[in-house]
This record gives sequence, structure tokens and C-alpha cells, in this order.
Amino acid sequence: MLFELIKDHLFLSIYILINLIVFFLYGIDKWKAIHHKWRIPEAHLILAGVFGIFGAVLGMLLFRHKIRKPKFYIGLPAIFILELVCVILYIKYH
Repeated sequence: MLFELIKDHLFLSIYILINLIVFFLYGIDKWKAIHHKWRIPEAHLILAGVFGIFGAVLGMLLFRHKIRKPKFYIGLPAIFILELVCVILYIKYH
């Protein structure tokens, strides 16, 4: 049943997987920041956020990570709104 659902909604399944990966990237970077470890570059987090904006915004909020940097607290929500509109249009017209 799960495999049929994934097959029928391949685009949505891939999109959800990407968002989960991005969410965990933000969590890993927050953990590394706390423990003074090598960090994930901001450019990589932003690029990941473009492809997995829901995961990025959720990761920012739940992990309280990158919430003071304008390129994250302004840029990512703007992308979030744009992608939300795209997802709604995809669901409506697919």
C-alpha cells in the first residue's frame, strides 16, 4: 500500500523526502554549533532551503537555528510562501 501511494505520488514523495533531509541538516548544524564542531556552510543551508523550504523553516523554528540572520528569517519565509503557492496549485490542478 505504501509503495503504491509513493508510486502514484512520486513528485510529492520526493518533495517530502527532500524536506525531511533539509530539516535534519538544520538540526545537525545546530548541534554542531552548540558543540563547537565544523559547521555546514550558510550557503549550503540556504540552497538546501530552496529545495526543501518546509523542512528549512520547520528546522529554523524547532531548533531555533539561524533565526537572527536576515537572509534566513526574511529570505526563507519569502521562498516558503512562493513554494506554498506552487504546492497548492500543483495539488489543485494535478
